[in-house]
Amino acid sequence: MMVKINTITLLISLFSLTASQGQSKTNIMNNETTKNNPLLCDIETGMCETTNIETTDSTAKIVKSTGKQVRLVYFTDPICSSCWGIEPQLRKLKLEYGPHIEIEYRMGGLLPNWNYNSGGISKPSDVAQHWDEVSVHYDMPIDGDLWLEDPLHSSYPPSIAFKAAQLQDEEKAVLFMREMREMMFLKKKNLAKWEHIATAAKTVGLNVEQLKIDSEGKAKTLFQEDLKIASEYGVRGFPTIFVVDPAGNKEIVYGARPYAFYEMAILKLNDKITKSEYNKDWETLFSIYPSLTAKEFSVLSGAPRIESEAILNELSDTGELEILTTKNGSIWSIKK
Repeated sequence: MMVKINTITLLISLFSLTASQGQSKTNIMNNETTKNNPLLCDIETGMCETTNIETTDSTAKIVKSTGKQVRLVYFTDPICSSCWGIEPQLRKLKLEYGPHIEIEYRMGGLLPNWNYNSGGISKPSDVAQHWDEVSVHYDMPIDGDLWLEDPLHSSYPPSIAFKAAQLQDEEKAVLFMREMREMMFLKKKNLAKWEHIATAAKTVGLNVEQLKIDSEGKAKTLFQEDLKIASEYGVRGFPTIFVVDPAGNKEIVYGARPYAFYEMAILKLNDKITKSEYNKDWETLFSIYPSLTAKEFSVLSGAPRIESEAILNELSDTGELEILTTKNGSIWSIKK
């Protein structure tokens, strides 16, 4: 069954989208004068901003999309907490608009190293409290104690590993990114260490030996290309998503935004796209996404947030699902 959005509702939403994004962009520009720390994400704008990207007026260089009707060029980073915050929105977009959209993942280089002192964060331990606060804001489990127990020295190793995974299989690469983020945000694994990267790769079925070879070779070049493209696009922080149609027309969604922002950006470029209905029962959702947080299950199933957690807890109590609990929330997965 296909559903068409009411035209009047669409026009009203588009007006709100444009106005809000304009304000968001202004806020981002203003924040740059006071905050240039990549790990101190701005909760108001939903952005984790970079320190080393020089922007240019070259967004017109976006390559024209092929295949799908709309392409989402997604600039992100494995350790971006705001990017973890939009997982529910992205997962719903894939369910409702999957046949019409493709998501192109680009790495942005959020944390090259610790050779800076700005924005109130000068060492890894300073990130711990901030991540705990971000976790509460997005209602997505993040354990900031990683930065006290086994902090990352850089986000480059997992970023390069992701590019290596893309050389093997695009779909597995996306699963690999998800696995790395779960290991880091919930299990407090330092994803700058190869042993943890290898574990994530093995879990999603990647060839670990080949991943290692490519991470030390081709993937480094691909990662540098992503950094160059981010600079050419004028990307200032993550998440940033360029929504592009085959003619090169574009809409930009800055930061972590509600689902309607992403949906309306797609429909503004092509209002003939219809979204698909999908089964919202827990068996179907977990067959598509083997792990879900309570926030994700609520967004995808349409059940209220409190009710969603109760449903998931009951399923774990009866042995249908496995639960991993952190100090800032839980995640449920298909029982292995």
